[in-house]
Amino acid sequence: MGKKKELSPEQRKELFIKLEGRFEKNMNRHKGLAWAKVQAKLQANTEKLWSLNEMERTGGEPDVIGYDKKTDEYIFYDCSAESPAGRRSVCYDREGLESRKENKPENNAIDMATTMGIELLTEAQYRELQKLGKFDAKTSSWVKTPAEIRKLGGALFADFRYGNVFIYHNSAPSYYAARGFRGLLRV
Repeated sequence: MGKKKELSPEQRKELFIKLEGRFEKNMNRHKGLAWAKVQAKLQANTEKLWSLNEMERTGGEPDVIGYDKKTDEYIFYDCSAESPAGRRSVCYDREGLESRKENKPENNAIDMATTMGIELLTEAQYRELQKLGKFDAKTSSWVKTPAEIRKLGGALFADFRYGNVFIYHNSAPSYYAARGFRGLLRV
């Protein structure tokens, strides 16, 4: 079957060092939250820790951006300045990938996110992220596309230009070297 979604003790230690450092450096993203509580949640859920490592490995620089009291979950978003480098040059979904006649990219955003155990940001979540800093000033990121748009062959992407967040459309099979996707994980 697929590879085991568990990190070695060394990988866990390395990931915790990176995550804690990022957490402490960017307190504006998670005011009032304590790293010790986040770490305890992560230690109790090794599969989610594996997903966070995948976010990190592909250049997402995941960080805590909130806490959902109703579900008792911490919310991580990809907080890299630009769309994660290890997730670029992908079309939106498998249908878009399969519809390309030539020059097919290696993968698509939806399948990659599913394999990683994360979700694509929605338009609203992308706008929420932009309140925490300036992201995608040189790149763009696919965002979760409403079914009615996707049924017509389109997909949405977003970026930050001229001091504003822009949401655009493209055909789902399209892909560009500067377009990837950002994800979220609830732990």
